[in-house]
Amino acid sequence: MTQPAILAGLIGRGIQLSRTPALHEHEGDAQALRYLYRLIDADQLQLDDSALPQLLDAAQHTGFTGLNITYPFKQAILPLLDELSEEASGIGAVNTVVLKDGKRVGHNTDCLGFAEGLRRGLPDVARRQVVQMGAGGAGSAVAHALLGEGVERLVLFEVDAARAQALVDNLNARFGVGRAVVGTDLASELAEADGLVNTTPVGMAKLPGTPLPVELLHARLWVAEIIYFPLETELLRAARALGCRTLDGSNMAVFQAVKAFELFSGREADAGRMQAHFASFS
Repeated sequence: MTQPAILAGLIGRGIQLSRTPALHEHEGDAQALRYLYRLIDADQLQLDDSALPQLLDAAQHTGFTGLNITYPFKQAILPLLDELSEEASGIGAVNTVVLKDGKRVGHNTDCLGFAEGLRRGLPDVARRQVVQMGAGGAGSAVAHALLGEGVERLVLFEVDAARAQALVDNLNARFGVGRAVVGTDLASELAEADGLVNTTPVGMAKLPGTPLPVELLHARLWVAEIIYFPLETELLRAARALGCRTLDGSNMAVFQAVKAFELFSGREADAGRMQAHFASFS
């Protein structure tokens, strides 16, 4: 029998270097699926953020199976959806939307993706205190993953104070009072920290730089990124020069895609094969 065709896409900004389409299509080919994955780049289309409802409508009306959602739309998309998975609702951000039977159902596979990457890449690091830069859509998922993986105290730094406080309140309601705090003194918190995680877009190819002064890094830190283009950001380069253990964004990218593939196709993905394909790009 003819396999159903799967048409998926990624909505975001500055996503022309994304490896997600190749990951999905390669796995689809390996499973003999008719699987197409398209980029919907608001920058390339010269659209402002207000176009998100129209992009979602267009995808639904033209028969897309599902969409991945990336910066800066992971929270903006919430009111445009019909349902949320329990995890997406708890995190307050969506990176995967399944379009089926006239409904838009939001999921979050970022949390699982980061947690799996941490377990595989930094399995034995100290987790007493971790500093996280950023509290946006990806940051929310990563923060939930960090506390779920045993971080005792998470200190959040975010330019939008209200957004930072909202995430801290969400985390403490789920994981216990005092597990997360809004940071005020980056230098002192980082000096006492075991780990540092960057969830801001600073360091991406389109937004080069570091999310904090690299002079604040120290050799006792482990440092993690969720950015994967470039795979080695300026922050990771500086951390490695000091001898820090590091985690790049590849594992999160692969494992969030593994789960999204399964949501779109209804098939179990081969995570090892997808990891190997991601590594072949390097």
